[in-house]
Amino acid sequence: MVDIDGVGVFLGLDVGKHAHHGHGLTPAGKKVFDKPLPNSEPKLRAVFDKLQAKFGTVLLVVDQPASIGALPLTVARHAGCQVAYLPGLAMRRIADLYPGEAKTDAKDAAVIADAARTMPHTLRTLDLTDEVTAELTMLVGFDQDLAGEANRTSNRIRGLLTQFHPSLERVLGPRLDHPAVTWLLERYGSPQALRRAGRRKLRRGRPTQSAPHGSAARRRHLRRPRRADRRRPRHRHARRDRPSADEVAGRRP
Repeated sequence: MVDIDGVGVFLGLDVGKHAHHGHGLTPAGKKVFDKPLPNSEPKLRAVFDKLQAKFGTVLLVVDQPASIGALPLTVARHAGCQVAYLPGLAMRRIADLYPGEAKTDAKDAAVIADAARTMPHTLRTLDLTDEVTAELTMLVGFDQDLAGEANRTSNRIRGLLTQFHPSLERVLGPRLDHPAVTWLLERYGSPQALRRAGRRKLRRGRPTQSAPHGSAARRRHLRRPRRADRRRPRHRHARRDRPSADEVAGRRP
């Protein structure tokens, strides 16, 4: 639980992408601040310094400790303020106790500040390790989103293949993660085009696992030298080995 002894102002901050809304309460419940705050370090620092100069210790409480809430927390720490976090589930339950159904930034900031003043047991401390954990959780979430999107794309492709050619889906569907399969679908796109290309052409042009998918390196990997290019070095060597007319004339007795 967060220790609120000696706190002069409870500053609840409903964080946003471009701007936040701050609501400040004294321990007696008097409102001393209720304004939007730009997401700017100088503006945030000016507000924190002003409240500290007038009321003493400031406890900043946010509803999101990571991402858009990282800047105000960092500035508040450097300014000497205490910081804490009100979890979203606790905030929503507390907000239901207040009159009015409209959800606004000003109301959320007021709920955060009043919860910090009257229910400090609902707050969570914010150590540096907690911020690192929050950032790692966000990165893992991004990775899970990408994996989910890749899975959805694969399922859509397999669904389309099942609709117009189930046999082709049974062959290519389980192998969609291989560059050769995605290259075949990008290059030919239909069973008829695959049939017209023929087995020899498909084998000759398929990419290998080592070639980066969709890159210029893969295109260079697929490019085969022309027959004339393969012969050219042989002709150069042949001309180099053939004696010149002067050499032939010099050999005559």
